[in-house]
Amino acid sequence: MKNLFYLNKYLVKYKWRFLLGIIFVALSNYFGVLIPQEIRKALDYVTEQIKLFKEGSDAAGGEINEVLIIFALTIVGFVIVKGILMYAMRQTIIVMSRLIEFDLRNEVFEHLQKMDLSFYKRNKTGDLMARISEDVNKVRMYLGPSILYGINITTLFTLTIYAMFRVNTTLAIYTLIPLPLLSISIYIVSSMINKRSSLIQKQLSVLNSTAQEVYSGIRVIKSYVKENQFGEYFAEQNQDYMEKSLSLARINAFFFPLMILLISASTLLTIFIGGVQVSKGLATPGNIAEFVIYVNMLTWPVTSIGWIASLIQQAEVSQGRINELLHEAPEIVNPTVNDHHLEGRITFNNVGFTYPNSGIRALNNVNFDLLPGQKMAVIGRTASGKSTIADLLLRQFEVTDGNILIDGKDIREHDLANLRRRIGYVPQDVFLFSDTVKNNIKFGKSDATSTEVELYSEHASVHEDILELPNQYDTTVGERGVSLSGGQKQRISIARAFIKSPDIIIMDDALSAIDTKTENKILSYLEKDLADKTAIIITHRIYNLLEFDKIIVIEDGHIVEDGTHNELLLKGGTYAELYEQQSIVEA
Repeated sequence: MKNLFYLNKYLVKYKWRFLLGIIFVALSNYFGVLIPQEIRKALDYVTEQIKLFKEGSDAAGGEINEVLIIFALTIVGFVIVKGILMYAMRQTIIVMSRLIEFDLRNEVFEHLQKMDLSFYKRNKTGDLMARISEDVNKVRMYLGPSILYGINITTLFTLTIYAMFRVNTTLAIYTLIPLPLLSISIYIVSSMINKRSSLIQKQLSVLNSTAQEVYSGIRVIKSYVKENQFGEYFAEQNQDYMEKSLSLARINAFFFPLMILLISASTLLTIFIGGVQVSKGLATPGNIAEFVIYVNMLTWPVTSIGWIASLIQQAEVSQGRINELLHEAPEIVNPTVNDHHLEGRITFNNVGFTYPNSGIRALNNVNFDLLPGQKMAVIGRTASGKSTIADLLLRQFEVTDGNILIDGKDIREHDLANLRRRIGYVPQDVFLFSDTVKNNIKFGKSDATSTEVELYSEHASVHEDILELPNQYDTTVGERGVSLSGGQKQRISIARAFIKSPDIIIMDDALSAIDTKTENKILSYLEKDLADKTAIIITHRIYNLLEFDKIIVIEDGHIVEDGTHNELLLKGGTYAELYEQQSIVEA
Protein backbone atom coordinates (compact mmCIF):
# COMPACT_ATOMS: atom_id res chain seq x y z
CA MET A 1 0.00 0.00 0.00
CA LYS A 2 3.01 2.33 -0.37
CA ASN A 3 1.34 4.35 -3.13
CA LEU A 4 -1.68 4.98 -0.90
CA PHE A 5 0.55 6.51 1.77
CA TYR A 6 0.46 9.67 -0.34
CA LEU A 7 -3.14 10.15 0.81
CA ASN A 8 -2.17 10.35 4.48
CA LYS A 9 -1.84 14.13 4.21
CA TYR A 10 -5.54 14.31 3.37
CA LEU A 11 -6.44 12.01 6.27
CA VAL A 12 -4.55 14.42 8.53
CA LYS A 13 -6.40 17.36 6.97
CA TYR A 14 -9.78 15.78 7.78
CA LYS A 15 -8.58 14.10 10.99
CA TRP A 16 -11.56 15.16 13.10
CA ARG A 17 -14.06 13.66 10.69
CA PHE A 18 -11.88 10.56 10.52
CA LEU A 19 -11.56 10.19 14.32
CA LEU A 20 -15.27 10.80 14.86
CA GLY A 21 -15.99 8.17 12.21
CA ILE A 22 -13.82 5.64 14.05
CA ILE A 23 -15.61 6.40 17.32
CA PHE A 24 -19.04 6.05 15.71
CA VAL A 25 -18.05 2.72 14.11
CA ALA A 26 -16.73 1.37 17.41
CA LEU A 27 -19.83 2.46 19.34
CA SER A 28 -22.11 1.06 16.64
CA ASN A 29 -20.43 -2.34 16.89
CA TYR A 30 -20.43 -2.17 20.69
CA PHE A 31 -24.22 -1.87 20.74
CA GLY A 32 -24.40 -4.51 18.01
CA VAL A 33 -22.47 -6.98 20.19
CA LEU A 34 -24.81 -6.31 23.12
CA ILE A 35 -27.81 -7.57 21.12
CA PRO A 36 -26.76 -11.30 21.04
CA GLN A 37 -25.98 -11.10 24.76
CA GLU A 38 -29.50 -9.88 25.52
CA ILE A 39 -30.92 -12.64 23.29
CA ARG A 40 -28.82 -15.19 25.18
CA LYS A 41 -30.08 -13.89 28.52
CA ALA A 42 -33.68 -13.94 27.28
CA LEU A 43 -33.38 -17.49 25.91
CA ASP A 44 -31.67 -18.78 29.05
CA TYR A 45 -34.33 -17.09 31.16
CA VAL A 46 -37.14 -18.72 29.17
CA THR A 47 -35.36 -22.10 29.30
CA GLU A 48 -34.94 -21.81 33.06
CA GLN A 49 -38.59 -20.83 33.56
CA ILE A 50 -39.78 -23.75 31.43
CA LYS A 51 -37.58 -26.10 33.49
CA LEU A 52 -39.04 -24.72 36.71
CA PHE A 53 -42.54 -25.00 35.31
CA LYS A 54 -41.99 -28.68 34.43
CA GLU A 55 -40.72 -29.30 37.96
CA GLY A 56 -44.01 -27.86 39.30
CA SER A 57 -42.49 -24.65 40.66
CA ASP A 58 -44.48 -21.43 40.75
CA ALA A 59 -41.42 -19.47 39.61
CA ALA A 60 -42.66 -19.55 36.02
CA GLY A 61 -45.57 -17.23 36.71
CA GLY A 62 -47.05 -14.29 34.84
CA GLU A 63 -43.92 -12.20 35.20
CA ILE A 64 -42.30 -14.04 32.25
CA ASN A 65 -44.22 -11.93 29.75
CA GLU A 66 -43.19 -8.75 31.50
CA VAL A 67 -39.52 -9.78 31.54
CA LEU A 68 -39.58 -10.75 27.85
CA ILE A 69 -41.10 -7.36 26.95
CA ILE A 70 -38.24 -5.67 28.80
CA PHE A 71 -35.74 -7.82 26.86
CA ALA A 72 -37.48 -6.98 23.58
CA LEU A 73 -37.53 -3.25 24.29
CA THR A 74 -33.87 -3.37 25.31
CA ILE A 75 -32.93 -5.10 22.02
CA VAL A 76 -35.01 -2.65 19.99
CA GLY A 77 -33.30 0.22 21.80
CA PHE A 78 -29.86 -1.20 20.98
CA VAL A 79 -30.87 -1.60 17.32
CA ILE A 80 -32.08 2.02 17.12
CA VAL A 81 -28.91 3.38 18.74
CA LYS A 82 -26.81 1.19 16.41
CA GLY A 83 -28.71 2.53 13.39
CA ILE A 84 -28.20 6.16 14.44
CA LEU A 85 -24.48 5.55 14.95
CA MET A 86 -24.23 3.83 11.54
CA TYR A 87 -25.80 6.90 9.94
CA ALA A 88 -23.31 9.12 11.80
CA MET A 89 -20.30 7.02 10.73
CA ARG A 90 -21.31 7.28 7.08
CA GLN A 91 -21.80 11.04 7.42
CA THR A 92 -18.24 11.34 8.68
CA ILE A 93 -16.12 8.81 6.77
CA ILE A 94 -18.01 8.67 3.46
CA VAL A 95 -18.34 12.47 3.36
CA MET A 96 -14.61 12.66 4.18
CA SER A 97 -13.87 10.46 1.15
CA ARG A 98 -15.88 12.78 -1.09
CA LEU A 99 -14.02 15.82 0.21
CA ILE A 100 -10.66 14.14 -0.39
CA GLU A 101 -11.81 13.11 -3.87
CA PHE A 102 -12.60 16.77 -4.56
CA ASP A 103 -9.19 17.89 -3.27
CA LEU A 104 -7.24 15.17 -5.09
CA ARG A 105 -8.95 15.82 -8.42
CA ASN A 106 -8.22 19.54 -8.06
CA GLU A 107 -4.60 18.78 -7.17
CA VAL A 108 -4.15 16.59 -10.25
CA PHE A 109 -5.84 19.14 -12.51
CA GLU A 110 -3.74 22.05 -11.19
CA HIS A 111 -0.57 19.99 -11.51
CA LEU A 112 -1.38 19.09 -15.12
CA GLN A 113 -1.87 22.77 -15.92
CA LYS A 114 1.65 23.47 -14.65
CA MET A 115 3.22 20.91 -16.97
CA ASP A 116 4.93 22.13 -20.13
CA LEU A 117 4.24 21.19 -23.74
CA SER A 118 6.86 18.44 -23.84
CA PHE A 119 4.88 16.58 -21.15
CA TYR A 120 1.72 16.67 -23.27
CA LYS A 121 3.65 15.47 -26.29
CA ARG A 122 4.71 12.40 -24.29
CA ASN A 123 1.28 11.60 -22.82
CA LYS A 124 -2.02 10.89 -24.50
CA THR A 125 -5.03 13.01 -23.60
CA GLY A 126 -7.25 9.95 -23.04
CA ASP A 127 -4.79 8.50 -20.54
CA LEU A 128 -4.63 11.77 -18.59
CA MET A 129 -8.43 11.94 -18.56
CA ALA A 130 -8.61 8.38 -17.23
CA ARG A 131 -6.26 9.23 -14.38
CA ILE A 132 -8.17 12.31 -13.28
CA SER A 133 -11.55 10.57 -13.51
CA GLU A 134 -11.46 6.76 -13.25
CA ASP A 135 -8.33 6.52 -11.11
CA VAL A 136 -9.42 9.23 -8.68
CA ASN A 137 -12.80 7.52 -8.34
CA LYS A 138 -11.14 4.21 -7.46
CA VAL A 139 -9.01 5.98 -4.87
CA ARG A 140 -12.19 7.42 -3.36
CA MET A 141 -13.57 3.90 -2.99
CA TYR A 142 -10.53 3.13 -0.83
CA LEU A 143 -10.93 6.31 1.23
CA GLY A 144 -14.64 5.71 1.76
CA PRO A 145 -16.02 2.15 1.71
CA SER A 146 -12.65 0.40 2.18
CA ILE A 147 -11.63 2.41 5.24
CA LEU A 148 -15.16 2.38 6.64
CA TYR A 149 -15.60 -1.36 6.36
CA GLY A 150 -11.99 -1.97 7.34
CA ILE A 151 -12.54 -0.13 10.63
CA ASN A 152 -15.89 -1.88 10.98
CA ILE A 153 -14.27 -5.31 10.57
CA THR A 154 -11.47 -4.50 13.01
CA THR A 155 -13.72 -3.20 15.78
CA LEU A 156 -16.40 -5.83 15.22
CA PHE A 157 -13.87 -8.68 15.28
CA THR A 158 -12.24 -7.31 18.42
CA LEU A 159 -15.49 -6.85 20.31
CA THR A 160 -17.10 -10.06 19.06
CA ILE A 161 -14.11 -12.34 19.67
CA TYR A 162 -13.62 -10.83 23.15
CA ALA A 163 -17.26 -11.49 23.96
CA MET A 164 -17.05 -15.06 22.58
CA PHE A 165 -13.95 -15.99 24.61
CA ARG A 166 -15.41 -14.40 27.73
CA VAL A 167 -18.49 -16.59 27.45
CA ASN A 168 -17.02 -19.92 26.28
CA THR A 169 -13.38 -20.38 25.26
CA THR A 170 -13.79 -23.86 23.75
CA LEU A 171 -16.78 -22.90 21.63
CA ALA A 172 -15.02 -19.71 20.51
CA ILE A 173 -11.93 -21.64 19.33
CA TYR A 174 -13.97 -24.08 17.25
CA THR A 175 -16.07 -21.28 15.81
CA LEU A 176 -12.99 -19.35 14.65
CA ILE A 177 -11.08 -22.34 13.13
CA PRO A 178 -12.03 -21.47 9.47
CA LEU A 179 -10.73 -17.87 9.78
CA PRO A 180 -6.98 -18.65 9.25
CA LEU A 181 -7.89 -20.41 5.99
CA LEU A 182 -9.80 -17.32 5.02
CA SER A 183 -6.80 -15.10 5.76
CA ILE A 184 -4.49 -17.24 3.62
CA SER A 185 -6.93 -17.20 0.70
CA ILE A 186 -7.24 -13.40 0.96
CA TYR A 187 -3.45 -13.03 0.85
CA ILE A 188 -3.17 -15.19 -2.28
CA VAL A 189 -6.10 -13.65 -4.11
CA SER A 190 -5.21 -10.02 -3.32
CA SER A 191 -1.92 -10.26 -5.26
CA MET A 192 -3.80 -11.71 -8.23
CA ILE A 193 -6.33 -8.89 -8.02
CA ASN A 194 -3.53 -6.31 -7.95
CA LYS A 195 -1.92 -7.57 -11.16
CA ARG A 196 -5.21 -7.79 -13.03
CA SER A 197 -6.36 -4.38 -11.80
CA SER A 198 -3.18 -2.79 -13.14
CA LEU A 199 -3.74 -4.34 -16.57
CA ILE A 200 -7.39 -3.28 -16.56
CA GLN A 201 -6.54 0.35 -15.76
CA LYS A 202 -3.92 0.51 -18.51
CA GLN A 203 -6.33 -0.94 -21.04
CA LEU A 204 -9.01 1.54 -19.95
CA SER A 205 -6.57 4.35 -20.73
CA VAL A 206 -6.11 2.88 -24.23
CA LEU A 207 -9.89 2.89 -24.71
CA ASN A 208 -10.18 6.51 -23.54
CA SER A 209 -7.33 7.63 -25.78
CA THR A 210 -8.82 5.86 -28.79
CA ALA A 211 -12.27 7.33 -28.21
CA GLN A 212 -10.86 10.82 -27.65
CA GLU A 213 -8.86 10.72 -30.89
CA VAL A 214 -11.85 9.44 -32.87
CA TYR A 215 -14.20 12.13 -31.54
CA SER A 216 -11.62 14.90 -32.06
CA GLY A 217 -10.84 13.76 -35.61
CA ILE A 218 -14.35 12.71 -36.62
CA ARG A 219 -14.30 15.02 -39.68
CA VAL A 220 -11.18 13.39 -41.05
CA ILE A 221 -12.44 9.89 -40.26
CA LYS A 222 -15.74 10.53 -42.05
CA SER A 223 -14.10 12.20 -45.04
CA TYR A 224 -11.83 9.16 -45.52
CA VAL A 225 -14.67 6.70 -44.78
CA LYS A 226 -12.66 5.04 -42.00
CA GLU A 227 -15.56 4.52 -39.56
CA ASN A 228 -15.47 0.74 -39.93
CA GLN A 229 -11.69 0.57 -39.53
CA PHE A 230 -11.74 2.56 -36.29
CA GLY A 231 -14.82 0.69 -35.14
CA GLU A 232 -13.01 -2.63 -35.58
CA TYR A 233 -9.91 -1.30 -33.80
CA PHE A 234 -11.98 -0.02 -30.88
CA ALA A 235 -13.86 -3.34 -30.73
CA GLU A 236 -10.51 -5.20 -30.51
CA GLN A 237 -9.33 -2.98 -27.66
CA ASN A 238 -12.71 -3.25 -25.97
CA GLN A 239 -12.56 -7.04 -26.31
CA ASP A 240 -9.16 -7.01 -24.61
CA TYR A 241 -10.60 -4.84 -21.81
CA MET A 242 -13.57 -7.19 -21.42
CA GLU A 243 -11.31 -10.27 -21.20
CA LYS A 244 -9.14 -8.63 -18.54
CA SER A 245 -12.23 -7.54 -16.59
CA LEU A 246 -13.74 -11.03 -16.82
CA SER A 247 -10.47 -12.48 -15.55
CA LEU A 248 -10.79 -10.33 -12.44
CA ALA A 249 -14.49 -11.16 -12.13
CA ARG A 250 -13.71 -14.90 -12.21
CA ILE A 251 -11.36 -14.50 -9.26
CA ASN A 252 -14.00 -12.63 -7.31
CA ALA A 253 -16.66 -15.16 -8.36
CA PHE A 254 -14.53 -17.95 -6.89
CA PHE A 255 -13.47 -16.02 -3.82
CA PHE A 256 -16.86 -14.90 -2.47
CA PRO A 257 -18.47 -18.38 -2.44
CA LEU A 258 -15.32 -19.72 -0.75
CA MET A 259 -15.70 -17.17 2.03
CA ILE A 260 -19.40 -17.99 2.47
CA LEU A 261 -18.50 -21.70 2.65
CA LEU A 262 -15.98 -21.04 5.43
CA ILE A 263 -18.48 -18.88 7.33
CA SER A 264 -21.12 -21.62 7.00
CA ALA A 265 -18.58 -24.09 8.35
CA SER A 266 -18.21 -21.88 11.41
CA THR A 267 -21.99 -21.96 11.95
CA LEU A 268 -22.09 -25.75 11.68
CA LEU A 269 -19.18 -26.11 14.10
CA THR A 270 -20.91 -23.75 16.53
CA ILE A 271 -24.13 -25.78 16.52
CA PHE A 272 -22.38 -29.16 16.72
CA ILE A 273 -19.81 -28.30 19.41
CA GLY A 274 -22.35 -26.16 21.25
CA GLY A 275 -24.83 -29.07 21.29
CA VAL A 276 -22.20 -31.39 22.71
CA GLN A 277 -21.33 -28.88 25.43
CA VAL A 278 -24.99 -28.30 26.31
CA SER A 279 -25.45 -32.05 26.71
CA LYS A 280 -22.48 -32.07 29.10
CA GLY A 281 -23.77 -29.07 31.01
CA LEU A 282 -20.82 -26.89 29.94
CA ALA A 283 -22.96 -24.44 27.97
CA THR A 284 -26.53 -23.24 27.73
CA PRO A 285 -28.92 -23.10 24.74
CA GLY A 286 -28.59 -19.33 24.96
CA ASN A 287 -24.85 -19.66 24.36
CA ILE A 288 -25.50 -21.54 21.11
CA ALA A 289 -27.97 -18.89 19.94
CA GLU A 290 -25.55 -16.13 20.96
CA PHE A 291 -22.65 -17.73 19.05
CA VAL A 292 -24.77 -18.38 15.95
CA ILE A 293 -25.72 -14.67 15.93
CA TYR A 294 -22.06 -13.73 16.41
CA VAL A 295 -21.08 -15.88 13.43
CA ASN A 296 -23.81 -14.30 11.30
CA MET A 297 -22.71 -10.86 12.45
CA LEU A 298 -19.24 -11.70 11.16
CA THR A 299 -20.54 -13.13 7.86
CA TRP A 300 -20.79 -9.85 5.92
CA PRO A 301 -17.59 -8.29 7.34
CA VAL A 302 -15.60 -11.45 6.62
CA THR A 303 -17.20 -11.77 3.20
CA SER A 304 -16.43 -8.13 2.50
CA ILE A 305 -12.73 -8.70 3.19
CA GLY A 306 -12.32 -9.93 -0.37
CA TRP A 307 -14.23 -6.94 -1.71
CA ILE A 308 -12.20 -4.56 0.44
CA ALA A 309 -8.97 -6.26 -0.66
CA SER A 310 -10.06 -5.81 -4.28
CA LEU A 311 -10.86 -2.10 -3.73
CA ILE A 312 -7.56 -1.50 -1.97
CA GLN A 313 -5.55 -3.23 -4.69
CA GLN A 314 -7.35 -1.29 -7.41
CA ALA A 315 -6.84 1.95 -5.47
CA GLU A 316 -3.15 1.10 -5.01
CA VAL A 317 -2.75 0.74 -8.77
CA SER A 318 -4.75 3.89 -9.49
CA GLN A 319 -2.92 5.99 -6.92
CA GLY A 320 0.35 4.72 -8.37
CA ARG A 321 -0.70 6.06 -11.76
CA ILE A 322 -1.72 9.37 -10.15
CA ASN A 323 1.57 9.56 -8.26
CA GLU A 324 3.44 9.19 -11.55
CA LEU A 325 1.84 12.44 -12.68
CA LEU A 326 2.20 14.29 -9.39
CA HIS A 327 5.86 13.32 -8.99
CA GLU A 328 6.74 14.48 -12.49
CA ALA A 329 7.98 18.04 -12.11
CA PRO A 330 7.57 20.58 -14.94
CA GLU A 331 10.76 21.42 -16.77
CA ILE A 332 9.76 25.08 -16.99
CA VAL A 333 9.21 26.81 -13.64
CA ASN A 334 8.43 30.36 -12.63
CA PRO A 335 11.55 31.89 -11.00
CA THR A 336 9.91 35.02 -9.58
CA VAL A 337 6.73 37.06 -9.24
CA ASN A 338 6.99 40.50 -10.81
CA ASP A 339 3.93 41.97 -12.48
CA HIS A 340 5.07 44.77 -14.79
CA HIS A 341 4.71 45.99 -18.37
CA LEU A 342 7.25 44.96 -20.98
CA GLU A 343 9.03 47.53 -23.11
CA GLY A 344 9.06 45.03 -25.94
CA ARG A 345 12.71 44.61 -26.91
CA ILE A 346 13.40 41.05 -28.06
CA THR A 347 16.89 39.66 -28.59
CA PHE A 348 17.87 36.18 -29.81
CA ASN A 349 21.54 35.36 -29.12
CA ASN A 350 22.78 32.26 -30.97
CA VAL A 351 19.55 30.47 -30.14
CA GLY A 352 19.36 26.77 -30.94
CA PHE A 353 16.59 24.36 -30.08
CA THR A 354 16.06 20.60 -30.35
CA TYR A 355 12.66 19.11 -29.53
CA PRO A 356 13.17 16.89 -26.47
CA ASN A 357 10.88 14.03 -27.53
CA SER A 358 11.67 13.67 -31.21
CA GLY A 359 15.27 14.94 -31.25
CA ILE A 360 14.46 17.16 -34.25
CA ARG A 361 16.72 20.20 -34.55
CA ALA A 362 14.27 23.07 -35.14
CA LEU A 363 16.51 26.14 -34.76
CA ASN A 364 20.23 26.62 -35.10
CA ASN A 365 22.24 29.76 -34.29
CA VAL A 366 19.33 32.22 -34.68
CA ASN A 367 20.23 35.86 -34.02
CA PHE A 368 18.14 39.03 -34.23
CA ASP A 369 17.45 42.15 -32.17
CA LEU A 370 13.99 43.73 -32.27
CA LEU A 371 13.55 47.14 -30.63
CA PRO A 372 10.38 48.23 -28.77
CA GLY A 373 7.56 49.09 -31.18
CA GLN A 374 9.24 47.49 -34.19
CA LYS A 375 7.48 45.01 -36.48
CA MET A 376 9.23 41.91 -37.76
CA ALA A 377 8.16 39.26 -40.22
CA VAL A 378 9.43 35.69 -39.95
CA ILE A 379 9.08 34.09 -43.36
CA GLY A 380 9.80 30.56 -44.42
CA ARG A 381 8.37 27.41 -45.88
CA THR A 382 6.53 24.75 -43.88
CA ALA A 383 8.60 23.06 -41.12
CA SER A 384 11.39 25.63 -41.43
CA GLY A 385 11.25 26.43 -37.67
CA LYS A 386 9.07 29.57 -37.71
CA SER A 387 6.53 28.46 -35.08
CA THR A 388 9.31 27.33 -32.78
CA ILE A 389 10.31 30.98 -32.35
CA ALA A 390 6.83 31.74 -30.98
CA ASP A 391 6.97 28.73 -28.62
CA LEU A 392 10.33 29.85 -27.27
CA LEU A 393 9.17 33.45 -26.78
CA LEU A 394 6.20 32.20 -24.76
CA ARG A 395 8.64 29.90 -22.95
CA GLN A 396 6.63 26.82 -23.81
CA PHE A 397 10.04 25.18 -24.26
CA GLU A 398 13.50 26.07 -22.95
CA VAL A 399 16.16 26.97 -25.48
CA THR A 400 18.78 24.27 -26.02
CA ASP A 401 21.58 26.68 -26.94
CA GLY A 402 22.11 30.41 -26.55
CA ASN A 403 19.61 32.66 -24.80
CA ILE A 404 16.61 34.92 -25.37
CA LEU A 405 16.47 38.39 -23.83
CA ILE A 406 13.29 40.38 -23.18
CA ASP A 407 14.09 44.02 -22.35
CA GLY A 408 17.72 42.99 -21.88
CA LYS A 409 16.86 40.33 -19.28
CA ASP A 410 17.10 36.58 -19.85
CA ILE A 411 13.64 35.16 -20.49
CA ARG A 412 14.28 32.51 -17.82
CA GLU A 413 14.52 35.27 -15.21
CA HIS A 414 11.15 36.83 -16.06
CA ASP A 415 7.94 36.16 -14.16
CA LEU A 416 6.50 33.41 -16.38
CA ALA A 417 2.84 34.31 -15.80
CA ASN A 418 3.51 38.01 -16.39
CA LEU A 419 5.50 37.25 -19.55
CA ARG A 420 2.65 35.28 -21.07
CA ARG A 421 0.10 37.80 -19.85
CA ARG A 422 1.94 40.62 -21.64
CA ILE A 423 2.18 38.75 -24.94
CA GLY A 424 -0.81 38.57 -27.29
CA TYR A 425 -0.44 35.26 -29.10
CA VAL A 426 -2.49 34.06 -32.05
CA PRO A 427 -1.50 30.42 -32.67
CA GLN A 428 -1.40 28.67 -35.99
CA ASP A 429 -3.72 25.97 -34.68
CA VAL A 430 -6.71 28.03 -33.54
CA PHE A 431 -8.49 26.72 -30.46
CA LEU A 432 -11.92 27.95 -29.38
CA PHE A 433 -13.70 26.73 -26.26
CA SER A 434 -17.18 25.23 -26.35
CA ASP A 435 -18.69 28.50 -25.15
CA THR A 436 -20.22 31.67 -26.54
CA VAL A 437 -18.42 33.92 -29.01
CA LYS A 438 -18.33 36.68 -26.37
CA ASN A 439 -16.70 34.47 -23.74
CA ASN A 440 -14.13 33.18 -26.24
CA ILE A 441 -13.07 36.77 -26.95
CA LYS A 442 -13.21 37.71 -23.24
CA PHE A 443 -10.82 34.83 -22.59
CA GLY A 444 -8.11 37.40 -23.36
CA LYS A 445 -9.54 39.81 -20.75
CA SER A 446 -12.08 38.35 -18.34
CA ASP A 447 -13.40 41.72 -17.12
CA ALA A 448 -13.89 43.16 -20.62
CA THR A 449 -17.16 44.98 -21.25
CA SER A 450 -19.51 44.20 -24.13
CA THR A 451 -18.41 47.47 -25.76
CA GLU A 452 -14.76 46.36 -25.64
CA VAL A 453 -15.63 42.96 -27.05
CA GLU A 454 -17.40 44.53 -30.02
CA LEU A 455 -14.64 47.11 -30.53
CA TYR A 456 -11.86 44.52 -30.77
CA SER A 457 -14.08 42.30 -32.90
CA GLU A 458 -14.22 45.18 -35.36
CA HIS A 459 -10.43 45.51 -35.21
CA ALA A 460 -10.22 41.80 -36.05
CA SER A 461 -12.81 42.32 -38.82
CA VAL A 462 -15.18 39.70 -37.41
CA HIS A 463 -17.92 41.90 -35.91
CA GLU A 464 -20.18 41.73 -38.96
CA ASP A 465 -19.83 37.94 -39.18
CA ILE A 466 -20.82 37.62 -35.52
CA LEU A 467 -23.95 39.72 -36.03
CA GLU A 468 -25.09 37.23 -38.68
CA LEU A 469 -24.91 34.31 -36.21
CA PRO A 470 -28.22 33.04 -34.67
CA ASN A 471 -27.61 34.59 -31.24
CA GLN A 472 -24.86 36.97 -32.31
CA TYR A 473 -22.27 37.31 -29.50
CA ASP A 474 -24.18 34.81 -27.35
CA THR A 475 -23.94 32.07 -29.97
CA THR A 476 -22.29 28.89 -28.71
CA VAL A 477 -19.49 27.95 -31.10
CA GLY A 478 -19.42 24.21 -30.25
CA GLU A 479 -16.40 22.09 -29.41
CA ARG A 480 -13.23 23.68 -30.83
CA GLY A 481 -15.45 26.17 -32.72
CA VAL A 482 -16.92 23.48 -34.96
CA SER A 483 -19.89 25.65 -36.01
CA LEU A 484 -17.66 28.42 -37.44
CA SER A 485 -15.58 28.68 -40.59
CA GLY A 486 -11.78 28.60 -40.46
CA GLY A 487 -11.55 32.33 -41.16
CA GLN A 488 -14.10 33.20 -38.45
CA LYS A 489 -12.22 31.13 -35.90
CA GLN A 490 -8.95 32.83 -36.81
CA ARG A 491 -10.42 36.30 -36.48
CA ILE A 492 -12.07 35.52 -33.12
CA SER A 493 -8.67 34.28 -31.99
CA ILE A 494 -7.12 37.56 -33.19
CA ALA A 495 -9.77 39.59 -31.31
CA ARG A 496 -8.96 37.53 -28.20
CA ALA A 497 -5.28 38.52 -28.50
CA PHE A 498 -5.98 42.20 -29.29
CA ILE A 499 -8.35 42.68 -26.32
CA LYS A 500 -5.47 41.89 -23.94
CA SER A 501 -3.79 45.15 -25.01
CA PRO A 502 -0.49 43.27 -24.97
CA ASP A 503 3.00 44.74 -25.02
CA ILE A 504 4.16 42.18 -27.59
CA ILE A 505 2.06 40.61 -30.36
CA ILE A 506 2.90 37.31 -31.98
CA MET A 507 0.78 36.11 -34.90
CA ASP A 508 1.67 32.65 -36.14
CA ASP A 509 0.26 32.27 -39.65
CA ALA A 510 -2.93 33.83 -38.24
CA LEU A 511 -4.19 35.19 -41.57
CA SER A 512 -3.94 32.03 -43.66
CA ALA A 513 -7.73 31.46 -43.84
CA ILE A 514 -8.65 35.12 -44.39
CA ASP A 515 -9.35 36.87 -47.69
CA THR A 516 -7.21 39.77 -48.86
CA LYS A 517 -9.76 42.50 -48.04
CA THR A 518 -10.19 41.32 -44.45
CA GLU A 519 -6.46 40.77 -44.13
CA ASN A 520 -5.81 44.39 -45.11
CA LYS A 521 -8.23 45.66 -42.42
CA ILE A 522 -6.44 43.69 -39.70
CA LEU A 523 -2.99 44.74 -40.89
CA SER A 524 -4.15 48.34 -41.05
CA TYR A 525 -5.11 48.21 -37.37
CA LEU A 526 -1.79 46.59 -36.58
CA GLU A 527 0.05 49.31 -38.49
CA LYS A 528 -1.77 52.36 -37.08
CA ASP A 529 -3.35 51.63 -33.69
CA LEU A 530 -0.67 49.22 -32.50
CA ALA A 531 2.26 51.22 -33.84
CA ASP A 532 3.91 51.33 -30.40
CA LYS A 533 3.60 47.58 -29.87
CA THR A 534 6.35 45.15 -30.76
CA ALA A 535 4.95 42.64 -33.26
CA ILE A 536 6.24 39.43 -34.80
CA ILE A 537 4.28 38.11 -37.77
CA ILE A 538 5.13 34.50 -38.61
CA THR A 539 4.01 33.55 -42.09
CA HIS A 540 4.84 31.86 -45.33
CA ARG A 541 3.37 34.81 -47.26
CA ILE A 542 4.62 38.34 -47.86
CA TYR A 543 2.40 41.25 -46.77
CA ASN A 544 2.84 44.44 -48.77
CA LEU A 545 0.48 46.58 -46.69
CA LEU A 546 2.40 46.29 -43.43
CA GLU A 547 5.80 47.94 -43.45
CA PHE A 548 8.16 45.74 -41.47
CA ASP A 549 11.22 47.13 -39.73
CA LYS A 550 12.90 43.78 -40.13
CA ILE A 551 12.29 40.60 -42.10
CA ILE A 552 14.08 37.31 -41.50
CA VAL A 553 13.87 34.33 -43.80
CA ILE A 554 14.32 30.91 -42.20
CA GLU A 555 15.22 27.64 -43.89
CA ASP A 556 15.91 24.41 -41.97
CA GLY A 557 16.20 26.32 -38.70
CA HIS A 558 18.77 28.84 -40.01
CA ILE A 559 18.32 32.50 -40.86
CA VAL A 560 19.36 32.62 -44.49
CA GLU A 561 18.40 36.27 -45.11
CA ASP A 562 17.47 39.32 -43.08
CA GLY A 563 16.78 42.96 -43.80
CA THR A 564 13.94 45.21 -44.99
CA HIS A 565 11.59 44.45 -47.86
CA ASN A 566 13.57 46.51 -50.39
CA GLU A 567 16.93 45.23 -49.18
CA LEU A 568 15.86 41.62 -49.54
CA LEU A 569 14.45 42.21 -53.02
CA LEU A 570 17.77 43.72 -54.10
CA LYS A 571 19.64 40.66 -52.82
CA GLY A 572 17.68 38.48 -55.24
CA GLY A 573 17.72 35.51 -52.89
CA THR A 574 15.06 33.31 -51.30
CA TYR A 575 12.85 36.24 -50.27
CA ALA A 576 12.89 37.72 -53.76
CA GLU A 577 12.01 34.31 -55.18
CA LEU A 578 9.06 33.90 -52.77
CA TYR A 579 7.88 37.43 -53.56
CA GLU A 580 8.02 36.80 -57.29
CA GLN A 581 6.10 33.53 -56.97
CA GLN A 582 3.43 35.19 -54.82
CA SER A 583 3.12 38.12 -57.26
CA ILE A 584 2.55 35.72 -60.15
CA VAL A 585 -0.15 33.82 -58.23
CA GLU A 586 -1.92 37.05 -57.18
CA ALA A 587 -1.73 38.38 -60.72
